[in-house]
Amino acid sequence: MPDELTSLPSEQMPRAIEPMLAKPSPLPKGDDSDWAFEVKWDGIRVLGFASSGSWRMDSRRGEDVTARYPELDAIAERLEGHAAVIDGEVVALDDQGKPSFQRLQGRMGLTAKQAVHSRMAEAPVDFVIFDLLHLDGHSTRELPHLERRELLASLELEGPRWQTPRHHVGGGRELFEAARRQDLEGVVGKRIESPYRPGKRSGEWIKARVWKRQEFVIGGFIPGEGLRAERVGSVLVGYWDARPAEAGERSEPQRLIFAGAVGSGLNQDQIEYLTRELASRRRTESPFSVGAPAGPKARLAAWCEPELVCEVAWAQWTEQGTLRQPAFKALRDDKDPREVVRES
Repeated sequence: MPDELTSLPSEQMPRAIEPMLAKPSPLPKGDDSDWAFEVKWDGIRVLGFASSGSWRMDSRRGEDVTARYPELDAIAERLEGHAAVIDGEVVALDDQGKPSFQRLQGRMGLTAKQAVHSRMAEAPVDFVIFDLLHLDGHSTRELPHLERRELLASLELEGPRWQTPRHHVGGGRELFEAARRQDLEGVVGKRIESPYRPGKRSGEWIKARVWKRQEFVIGGFIPGEGLRAERVGSVLVGYWDARPAEAGERSEPQRLIFAGAVGSGLNQDQIEYLTRELASRRRTESPFSVGAPAGPKARLAAWCEPELVCEVAWAQWTEQGTLRQPAFKALRDDKDPREVVRES
């Protein structure tokens, strides 16, 4: 057993752990040698639990998603003899080997075994592993980030559909520019001395995106024109002014702030899905507390309960506080809609 573990308190294998979160932030200026940097993967966050040959994967929201990704079950064999909790990102790679959330999205909501295996052949997934939270009866979460990474590397988790990519101590700006050149999502920075803080967004982990992109809550839609008159033409999106815990501290309810209408980027399957799902969530009044759609089509707006989350890319914020040149990227069922706030 590594010396680092023997000095740590023993614990039973955890049943669940909330993942530590990264705070949106510019990269550190000047000397960044006390940070470790890695590529930001465009996938879904998952914690993997391996013990006695069993394997379970939990989403960021604590949902068991093991059955959705059967090609990853063999990780349990690689970890035979260990009890471990690993943290990482499930990704689907495109033909150029780059993460494609659109390709992954077709796997996310599937539960029927036949459907899962059919899509698995079309869009296999990989597990990118970047942290170790428990090993053989000991919590590793109190260890500094670099020591956790060294322990993770000692497990040699490289396989046909899983990997432990390298990280870089210092050199954040260089890695960011490399991510920009390769059209990747961005970079994550982690303080090398930071412990793992479950469920926290402490600023010891930061994320810098190449493009302006984040999740928004869908609060309504505007029907399309012509043949799309009975279907969604654009979705009306927004974000909360505070997370639930922050709103509770100020003893005020969350307010949903309107951020704009997004129609560009929607494909036929997404339009059909949104038309069906938003119709089942219809409400008579706007859920937005601040702001409202403007323009000649605004009177056609239909409202819905703010329960669906989508990811949007855009050029910049306007002076009115709405998105300029937004493009719909994907639906996200791994995000709690009440946790969606403005990131930049």
